[in-house]
Formats: sequence, C-alpha cells, structure tokens
Amino acid sequence: MKSKQVRLNKYIASTGFCSRRKADELIESGKVFVNGIKIKELGCLINEKDKVVIDNKIIKPQELTYIRYYKPAGYITTMDDEKGRKTIYNILPEEVHNLKPVGRLDKDSTGLLILTNDGDFINSFAHPSVKVPKVYRVCAQGKLTLNDLTLMEKGIEIEKDQIAYALARIIDFEGKNTVLEMVLYQGLNRQIRKMLDCLGHSVISLKRLSMGPVDLSGLKKGQFKYIKPKQVEQIKAYLKKLAADS
Repeated sequence: MKSKQVRLNKYIASTGFCSRRKADELIESGKVFVNGIKIKELGCLINEKDKVVIDNKIIKPQELTYIRYYKPAGYITTMDDEKGRKTIYNILPEEVHNLKPVGRLDKDSTGLLILTNDGDFINSFAHPSVKVPKVYRVCAQGKLTLNDLTLMEKGIEIEKDQIAYALARIIDFEGKNTVLEMVLYQGLNRQIRKMLDCLGHSVISLKRLSMGPVDLSGLKKGQFKYIKPKQVEQIKAYLKKLAADS
C-alpha cells in the first residue's frame, strides 16, 4: 500500500518544530533537506519514510500536547536565559519541557499560560490578525479615573510609533490603589505596564485570567493541566471563526 503523502510544511508543523508559515520561510530559504536533497518548492509532498533535516537535525512527528499553566511570579517565560534568571521550565516537570508558550508573561506577572508543541496552534493563537481577547486583573498605584479608561481605549503611544489599546473597567479601590479588569487584543511587550506608566500609575500586580475561551479554572498557582482533545478542537474552531471574521 502506498504511503500517505503530506505537504512538507504540514509535516514540519506536525513535529512541533515551528508553524506552517515559518516552515514555508525555512523551505524558501533553502534550510530544509529531504533525503539529503535541498528543497525550495513549497508544494513538495513527502511520506512517512522520508528523512527531513533542518539545521542538521532530523525532525519527526510527535504527539501533540496542550496544557494550561498557572504561572507564579518570579519566573520568565523562556527555556533558557542568558542572564541566568529562573524560568518556568525550572519548576515545570520534564515531561512538558518540549512545549512552547503561546505568548508570554513577564517575570513579575502571574496567571494563564498555554503551552504546546503544535506550531500551527501557536501561530493561529498569536497571529496579530486574529484578535484573541486576553483578560487581566491589574492592581495599579493611585486612583484611576474614567478619563484614564477612555485614553486607554482610544490608544496610548507607549513607544515611538507604537500605539497600544485596551478596554478597561474599574473593579474596586483598595486604599489608594485601583483594581482593574483589562482586555487586550494586542500582544505588545509589557503592554499593560507601559500603558499605565504613561498614565502615571505603576502596576503593583498583574494576573492574566483568560485567553479567548481558555481560563484558569481548576488551577492553583504553579499547577498545570492537560487540555483534553475535545477542548482543543473547540479552541481551534473558535480561532478559525475569529480568523474568518477578521
């Protein structure tokens, strides 16, 4: 029986090496070899017996895994750090060290991270054209006003030519501080902290509650849980609809 053939970019994504989009870039740049032959055609078809090599490394499909993780403060969201800081992989068990985060949280932030070895899933979740709502609970110094909320909704220039937007509502006042719920559709570096700094209100604490339909329910700080196949399919359907509507 003839082996089933798949497009090379889909095969690469199935290994967790990267997304299909990134695989196309690698193919076009001549970095992908199949059975010792450099491949530069995006429509190349391969089967399970073919040997695919990228950066002198043989890559093979692996079982796709997805987890929800409640990140504690004090850890950065990378595998390694040139400054020697602690990373989430210092406290996560080795069984999930092959998983990469969908987006990041900075060292001092807590809350939801999704990790997976599905490159296409990461790309579809994090792609700028797919506006996945991310909800945060933030405690900021000082008392914010309705005018501050309006400014965040209209957009604040946090860096030269970089405008950040957020929908925010005041949940409570704790002494001289303000507790906010903030919704982002962007994924700019330290976006919330920079926006509030521009308004003169430093962040005291920041916790991500949800990313689209995925939230922290049932998780304690430092815990992770596997996302079940049925839930993964529901998330993928949600992302597909968002992409179609964008």
